[in-house]
Amino acid sequence: MKVDLVLVGENDKPVLANLLQLYLHDFAEIRFEALTPHGTYTYNYLDPYFTETATREAYFIMADGELVGFAMARSDVDNDGSWNVAEFFVVRARRRNGIARQAAMSLFARHPGVWTLNYDHVNKPAAVFWRSVAAGLIAEAELPDARTRLRFRAGR
Repeated sequence: MKVDLVLVGENDKPVLANLLQLYLHDFAEIRFEALTPHGTYTYNYLDPYFTETATREAYFIMADGELVGFAMARSDVDNDGSWNVAEFFVVRARRRNGIARQAAMSLFARHPGVWTLNYDHVNKPAAVFWRSVAAGLIAEAELPDARTRLRFRAGR
């Protein structure tokens, strides 16, 4: 299966916003987020991915040409040149077949070096997945908000 990352352009912002709703719906099982009166979830960080393009990148995850998810990364977290996996999502029907792993590796290859990411303790599939792709683990820390932070070296 061919997995590609395609940079999300301004014209594709509504598509990314739609996918974020699916992502946030999945997270409703882990973190309670109230729906807006319009029946949607709130995501406050979408616009910076289109205005702060030097430090933020959003990609669609494509599998054999089909849209199956997204990856969002930013470099403004630790102010040390590292990149952070801000959001990462593959639709349920396309999980557990290697797409996410290939997409993550492609994301890391875009900025070889140190990366960070956080995941919720109760999100057991995320814990297994991210520990397996963070092969160059440098540090793992429990955060006070019931999340774990991984710091790892990817690429070269």
